[in-house]
Amino acid sequence: MLIDTHCHLDAAEYDSDRDNVSKRALAAGVEQIIVPAVAEFNFQPTIDCRKYPGVEIALGMHPMYVHVHEEAHLEQLDEAIRTHRPVAVGEIGLDRFQSRIDRPGVHEEDLLQQDFFYAEQLKIACRHDLPVLLHIRRANDLILKQLRRIKVPGGIAHAFNGSMQQAQEYIKLGFKLGFGGAMTYTRATSLRKLAADLPLESIVLETDGPDIPPEWIARQRNEPAELPSIAKVLAELRGISLKEVEETTTLNAREVLGLN
Repeated sequence: MLIDTHCHLDAAEYDSDRDNVSKRALAAGVEQIIVPAVAEFNFQPTIDCRKYPGVEIALGMHPMYVHVHEEAHLEQLDEAIRTHRPVAVGEIGLDRFQSRIDRPGVHEEDLLQQDFFYAEQLKIACRHDLPVLLHIRRANDLILKQLRRIKVPGGIAHAFNGSMQQAQEYIKLGFKLGFGGAMTYTRATSLRKLAADLPLESIVLETDGPDIPPEWIARQRNEPAELPSIAKVLAELRGISLKEVEETTTLNAREVLGLN
């Protein structure tokens, strides 16, 4: 059994064959999929994904959608969490790549709004005693600073691509680190070294479908059925059996997300 800890199954890229995507995942041994929301407009589509076998959801507001977030949506998020009981608050965090201040159309106000919604959603996670699914791009130190201030009950650093020192700081705070398709590229030497050297007990697997496809389907749509092949790459990098990777990463995901 495998758990895909991050897949946007509600995404438009799956509209033509979402049922088959779910069936392929189950056939490949991916028995659970965590589907995170990105903004108030897709809370309901995310919740609707629960009709598929093994799907659990996270509800949150993504930093790259900061231009559509409103303060009132935080109240709606709080109510949706109370009503629908997701396994995590997410996808939340900071993005200092897409939102660089030197990019056309990006303003300092956007960055301040990211900071605001990130911190407020950490507080919501604390209120509901839920872990968080973190989006982090060029922002690990900023993310960690807030986590030390607002102590959520752990979570997952999605698509982790920081340093070993930053990884250790997340682990100290009760987080697991998400590895997926990016790790499969032979040129990703720093990321592959992290995947090989970090304690296996700190790693969970993800696809981030439909995005971050593994090397063998580069520039194509990603989906949860690719997770066993991603797990195999992790096993090869670490020089251990695929069975050990599957069992340990599944246990890790269950532990951090409170899954049965």
